[in-house]
Amino acid sequence: MRINHNIAALNTHRQLNSATNAQSKSMEKLSSGMRINKAGDDAAGLAISEKMRGQIRGLDQASKNSQDAISLISTAEGALNETTDILQRMRELATQASTDTNTTSDRGEIQKEMDSLTSEINRIGNTTEFNTQKLLNGSKDTATMAAPATAATPATAGVYTLAAAPATDITIDGKTFTYNATPSTPGSFSDNDELIALIAADSTLSAKYTASTSGADVVLTQKAGQETSTAPTSTATFTATTPGVTAVAAKAAVEAGTGLQFQIGANENQSLTLEIADMRAGALGLTGTGAGFTAGTKVSNGTDSAGVESGLDVSSAGNASAAITKIQSAIDTVSAERSKLGANQNRLEHTINNLGTSSENLTAAESRIRDVDYALAA
Repeated sequence: MRINHNIAALNTHRQLNSATNAQSKSMEKLSSGMRINKAGDDAAGLAISEKMRGQIRGLDQASKNSQDAISLISTAEGALNETTDILQRMRELATQASTDTNTTSDRGEIQKEMDSLTSEINRIGNTTEFNTQKLLNGSKDTATMAAPATAATPATAGVYTLAAAPATDITIDGKTFTYNATPSTPGSFSDNDELIALIAADSTLSAKYTASTSGADVVLTQKAGQETSTAPTSTATFTATTPGVTAVAAKAAVEAGTGLQFQIGANENQSLTLEIADMRAGALGLTGTGAGFTAGTKVSNGTDSAGVESGLDVSSAGNASAAITKIQSAIDTVSAERSKLGANQNRLEHTINNLGTSSENLTAAESRIRDVDYALAA
């Protein structure tokens, strides 16, 4: 019999602690539904399952991206569907104008509709957007070249010299000053200094010029904000010592077109590139200069009524007949673009299906590693 150490009690206590810990772990797993609740539960399994989780969430987001891409493509294709309808009407009008049963007046009315429909094609190309991004103006096509920026022109104050004040009345920018041979006659001048004083006292001229003398000459210098290339309007002759230049703000360069990148996978470089060509009238050959186009600019950009381009000319049978071919070419171009968009849309629908399948299979694999088996609870 041993008195100092109760081995049986120690064994029982150890077994009790072990059972309690095992029960605690089982309860933790049963409560959370997860076999791995902390790294110590299965270090390797945790690392593997976290990588799978990243893939799964990436695949699910890629599926959403693909759905958004389909929406964008549908927007562009829907707009081009209307462009095709317009072109078909224009082809019909060109065919109508090609026959000499029409008078000059008749063709003039046909021309008005042709120009209006061409402007509408421009409007569709300039305003069709998805999430504020313009789709049909060439900005989504790498073939669109960047336009160079126009450099700013700083303002330069003009300095204009009058070779001695004349011994007659003088009018400067509409303000008349009276000459009087008697010096210091109020409201009149007899020499340069008196003329300068009158100019300085006039609020309109003093706002525009600083008056001074240079030897026997009268000098007017444009003030800041008044710089122009125009000399003072005067009954006497002002000679430009330094011609003025009006400030011209720099025009930003038009960015080159860039294709659309759709992230359709969970990892880097798993993307689809889509380019959408310029679908405005000029790019389709419906506007231009020279033979086959109108002399005046009656075609607008579609967002206002200002004419900026010359449309197809149907004022004669020959021109109208040639316009048929140009419009047919435009129809073919638009149809090819719509076909490309449709092909990409179909591709993305298959992509979504594949992403869904991959996400489902990875989720099952991750579940086998991470989720608790309630039958075992261990």
